[in-house]
Amino acid sequence: MTSTPDFAPTEVASEREPATVEQLEQEGDIAADFLEGLLDIADVDGDLDLDVRAGRAYVSVEAPEGGSVSLIADPDTVQALQELTRIAVQNRTGRFSRLILDVGGSRDTRQRQLATLVDRAIDRLENGASQASLPAMSSYERKLVHDIVSERGFVSESYGEGADRHTVIRRG
Repeated sequence: MTSTPDFAPTEVASEREPATVEQLEQEGDIAADFLEGLLDIADVDGDLDLDVRAGRAYVSVEAPEGGSVSLIADPDTVQALQELTRIAVQNRTGRFSRLILDVGGSRDTRQRQLATLVDRAIDRLENGASQASLPAMSSYERKLVHDIVSERGFVSESYGEGADRHTVIRRG
């Protein structure tokens, strides 16, 4: 006799069909529950803010007066926390999550760092290089880089696979 599981994860279809606002709000709620538990364990005080923008759930951990959020606001730490949070959401929903996590303004800090990185690459182009490669980064960071490069009047493409995927900048 064959039994049918009570829960069969849905096919990872987020690449094919965009998540609904309701699904994204659900992702945000699940992420907030996960992060609240994590913050409690780490004894870090933070206020959570949820939003849905551009087809993604956004969760921000803000520092209350005298809060200790800065202890986990390093971009590498935020990236790791974001991946853990995405896994927790995917485990509960059965869907791939493109959730974005910001801790204490870390996303703005990282965007400024990426703009500086792009400006240095453009300087190499201005000094005669035919192209400039940036280090490997997440898909979200590459998207930000593509936007910055376009604003500066240059073109960019992503190359490589998985953790080695990086952006190459060229003249327009």
